[in-house]
Amino acid sequence: MHFDIHHAHPWDLSPREAVALQRRLAAEVREEPLAAPVETIAGVDVSVRGDRVQTAVVALRLPGLEVVDEAVWRGPVVFPYISGLLSFREIPAILPALERLSVRPDVFMTDGQGLAHPRRFGLACHLGVLLDRPTFGVAKTRLWGRYDDLGPEKGATAPLYDKGRVIGAAVRTRTGVKPVFVSVGHRITLDEAVALTLACAPKYKIPEPTRLAHHLSRKV
Repeated sequence: MHFDIHHAHPWDLSPREAVALQRRLAAEVREEPLAAPVETIAGVDVSVRGDRVQTAVVALRLPGLEVVDEAVWRGPVVFPYISGLLSFREIPAILPALERLSVRPDVFMTDGQGLAHPRRFGLACHLGVLLDRPTFGVAKTRLWGRYDDLGPEKGATAPLYDKGRVIGAAVRTRTGVKPVFVSVGHRITLDEAVALTLACAPKYKIPEPTRLAHHLSRKV
């Protein structure tokens, strides 16, 4: 499946150049309602072993969460691990994996941050802006912002704040289990991203799209 790339740029950047690019592209992020109901959603996950990377994309159909397609791509790591610059390490491995899909998902879910990022441009934002497709992040840990206590029950949420602005939400996907952190990537609202996260997490803490992609990305 071919995806047009918007705002294309080189990947062999210095950390300072990467930060400057994030600040520039952050202005392209749009937080807006989905244009149509979501029928398919794809989870994206990247595993790194040494100097090699393996990306998996798993597309599911809602509401039943049946797997309709999956793709894997393996290649070299092209950018070092630097906190806040994860997208420069992972997206060069995500884009070729997406080309191997036979379906065009309505929405992408990433294992990482969107707006809940120090420069409001996490992995989900970067991928969404490049594809100009609805994208949001579901991270296992908090990178940025603060939140108040949320109830222990499944479905409980609490806004994630930074300097008075809501940049995401802590979301309890299982009763009594630590929350995940949901944030907008591009062309979706936070309420929609939270609702999709809960709709895709009937049993486990991690929603099915990224949970299945994670398992696939770690297969040898």
